[in-house]
Amino acid sequence: MGANLKQIAKYLDNLGWDYRFDGEEDRIITGVEADNIEDFLIVVQLDEEGKFFRVFAPQVLVGVQEHPYKGAILQTMLAISWETKMLQWEYDPCDGEIRAIIEFPLEDSILTERQFNRCLSALIQIVDSIAMPRLQEVMETGQDPGNIELGERLLLSIQEEAPGLLEILEKAMEARKKRGSFPNE
Repeated sequence: MGANLKQIAKYLDNLGWDYRFDGEEDRIITGVEADNIEDFLIVVQLDEEGKFFRVFAPQVLVGVQEHPYKGAILQTMLAISWETKMLQWEYDPCDGEIRAIIEFPLEDSILTERQFNRCLSALIQIVDSIAMPRLQEVMETGQDPGNIELGERLLLSIQEEAPGLLEILEKAMEARKKRGSFPNE
């Protein structure tokens, strides 16, 4: 069963999107206006005779291959994958291309319009609203601001689950600072 490009083109027609049909490569190329990506290109591709679906944004981040914060950038991409549903990142070490991708096997199932729309909207929303501002910050500073947000979420969780524990931890940390650091630190 799987999927075919005509089916996906119909889904895009229902959304009122413009696209380019590339039957030779088994893909459709489209794009969207975004806040944090200048040319947000989107490729919908079928492999294995329509039994494998992928939707991806090629070249979402450029200049990483020789970037001084390359390690922090790649680590942040992995963290974003961990923190979100569906979205993965790919890095081609040969040319430095970075893509954001959602992919999965269809095998003997069809790709429903609802599934397609969820994948498309998730790719756009996660990449433009969540990932790019965070990755741009890492490219500028070498620090992942998501780590700070994660710490704040952890503190909020502790506060909700164990009221009063944060004050005890804060006092313990102040006492430790007054004593100085341990010899093996």
